[in-house]
Amino acid sequence: MSTTSTLIQFRLNGEPMARQVESFHTLVEVVRGCGLHGARESCGQGLCGCCTVVVDGQAVTGCIYPALHADGTDIATIEGVAKDGRLDPVQQAFIDAGAFQCGFCTPGFILMARQLLANNPDPSEHEIRHYLAGNLCRCGAYPEIVKAVRLAAERLRALAAAGQ
Repeated sequence: MSTTSTLIQFRLNGEPMARQVESFHTLVEVVRGCGLHGARESCGQGLCGCCTVVVDGQAVTGCIYPALHADGTDIATIEGVAKDGRLDPVQQAFIDAGAFQCGFCTPGFILMARQLLANNPDPSEHEIRHYLAGNLCRCGAYPEIVKAVRLAAERLRALAAAGQ
């Protein structure tokens, strides 16, 4: 069986990239092949959120997202969230709230929480749980994750009010 690879070009956390991919490659495989390991394949079916990456501003499940569809896109991963050596407020809130145990699922939760808060700066607990329902934490840190998102929302609103 022969396969034909295709060159795709994209921006990964702001850096231009080009990779040869096969039709069966997924986005999480490509991202990990670029040396970024925050997005992890766990279920391989798009059900757990461990492979979450952001493509053109929209969170996607990287384990089922065809790499060929990433051509010409802007991809963001957990590794691109911190800026100038400073954690993003959502990252810091997860630490402060102890919203992880093993940490395997944490990158996906943080990326989803950032997207939620960009669209809804003051979500209710129900809205948080609903929005994050596609992400699974096998350690069961859900109460702390909700607390972290609420803490991040509060901090982000304070920063916005201060004009930052």
